[in-house]
Amino acid sequence: MRLKRTVTCGQLTTKNIGEEVILNGWVAKNRDHGGVIFLDLRDRYGKTQITFNPDLDAKMADRAKRLGMEDVIAIKGMVTARPGGNVNANLPTGEVEVIVSELEVLNEAEPLPFLVSDRESGNEELRLEYRYLELRTSELQNFMKIRSRTYQSARRLLNAEGFMEFETPVLMKSTPEGARDYLVPSRIHQGKFYALPQSPQTYKQLLMIAGFDKYFQIVKCFRDEDLRADRQPEFTQIDIEMSFIDQDDIMGLATRVTQGIFKEVLDYQLPETFPVMDYHDAMEIYGSDKPDIRFELPLIEFATYAEKTEFSVFKDNLAGGGRVKALILKNAADHYSRKILDELTEWLKTYYGLKGLAFIKVEQGAFAAGISKFFSAELQTEIIGNLALKDNDIMFFVSDDEARTLQALGALRIELAKRENLIPETDIKPLFVTNFPLLDWDEDSQRYIAMHHPFTSPNPEDIELMTSDPGKVRARAYDLVINGYEVAGGSIRIHTRQMQSRMFELIGMDEEEANARFGFLLRAFKYGAPPHGGIAFGFDRLIMLLAGTDNIRDVIAFPKTTSAASLMDDAPSFVDEDQLRELHIKLME
Repeated sequence: MRLKRTVTCGQLTTKNIGEEVILNGWVAKNRDHGGVIFLDLRDRYGKTQITFNPDLDAKMADRAKRLGMEDVIAIKGMVTARPGGNVNANLPTGEVEVIVSELEVLNEAEPLPFLVSDRESGNEELRLEYRYLELRTSELQNFMKIRSRTYQSARRLLNAEGFMEFETPVLMKSTPEGARDYLVPSRIHQGKFYALPQSPQTYKQLLMIAGFDKYFQIVKCFRDEDLRADRQPEFTQIDIEMSFIDQDDIMGLATRVTQGIFKEVLDYQLPETFPVMDYHDAMEIYGSDKPDIRFELPLIEFATYAEKTEFSVFKDNLAGGGRVKALILKNAADHYSRKILDELTEWLKTYYGLKGLAFIKVEQGAFAAGISKFFSAELQTEIIGNLALKDNDIMFFVSDDEARTLQALGALRIELAKRENLIPETDIKPLFVTNFPLLDWDEDSQRYIAMHHPFTSPNPEDIELMTSDPGKVRARAYDLVINGYEVAGGSIRIHTRQMQSRMFELIGMDEEEANARFGFLLRAFKYGAPPHGGIAFGFDRLIMLLAGTDNIRDVIAFPKTTSAASLMDDAPSFVDEDQLRELHIKLME
């Protein structure tokens, strides 16, 4: 390469007029205006118009005419002002062009599978197969810039807070709890396996025991679980742990870090303090432990009214310990035809296991359609008055067990808000959700499991309930939620061997199993473990919010599909018999 760049394609302005420069980049556009060839040359910094004048060099202009999209070239030329009518106000370089005196073709590109200038010209599978081309698009170039700036911002902010940055092992002991581990067979230790970390949980606790009271790392984590749009099998966390603190200290730090990132990356000023909501209230009002508070539309307790109806579904569910909750959509009944209502019902049946979705509409001051016939005139008047219902309002009802009722109606709340354009897209509304249950009952295994993880400390006020009523014990756990996404989650940890052993017992892990899985941590607790706790930011999800996209694959350079496959390099792939033999593995037919 003889023409090594002296400036980038986003750098030149009128201040550079009269300078001779060398540019390197990709051909983004080629235009022939009566023999004068205009090219847009692109690199990650921007675009510059370069011009080949046949009066100056007819042979070179003819070569330029044959250049294709995404050919890689180098040029030397003089920076000049664009003629007045040709100024492009949309480009930082739009007032100048480079009159080319030398051209070097570095690499010719074959015809593209989709247009780099139009990301939507290829479907997602095709774009993932040629991800290196999709990464050239302006949208993904911007997302990667946001990701890079966020890395730097997080490090600056945490360094300013006195944190030390660590690396913890990627090959670790398998301690399955929650999602499935990704396992790595050992060639040297026959029949044994490492696991890829679901999080550095035990290592960061050991660092607290080692006396490093402020730890962080930006770390890769791995979980073999069912995927969705905001989840990947390998993902990145900003992992944080602190000693000699309480919950407010960690939430305060998380607030400052989040404020700093949004200010530095987006120049967006978040509120000075974030609201705090109890888990119970979040579920009852929003039907979600990660509520989107950018819009109203609360879930309404309807049991008192349901008991007065003649609707057997309500009565039977309430008698069996179930719930009846409602949503009111104002002035929108005419938007919901029978076809749309049936579609919503089928969606809730498919994804949330509901038997049905009930509704009524308000017309001429009374209930109409749906299950209106089960409400007496007197009850209708009472409900309309108490809930301030108006004509053209529609009310939806879900009645099932508590978990399904809240979850399904919470999902319906989001779906209706999207349909009715109730969500102010430019708003950013953070909040903390606290007082999660410590334990969750698992029907399949008929035992309690840790809702967060088994190292989470119980609320000191609920210690006695660990014996009498474990399901009511609150955890010293907290999530940071932004616009309906869990962006960070953490807890105060258990730091004594006695309490940790008691927690293991609650989740059905006997002493032998606890020592086999976590004996190293229990042993460490005997040597002066400080009170500690932490929080981990889902880095990819945070970037997704900063970038304004709803697909986590958009903000990861080389993501996997929802089936955990990489279409670009065909991973996972088969390996040959020699490799398997070295690892003492034989595949089952």
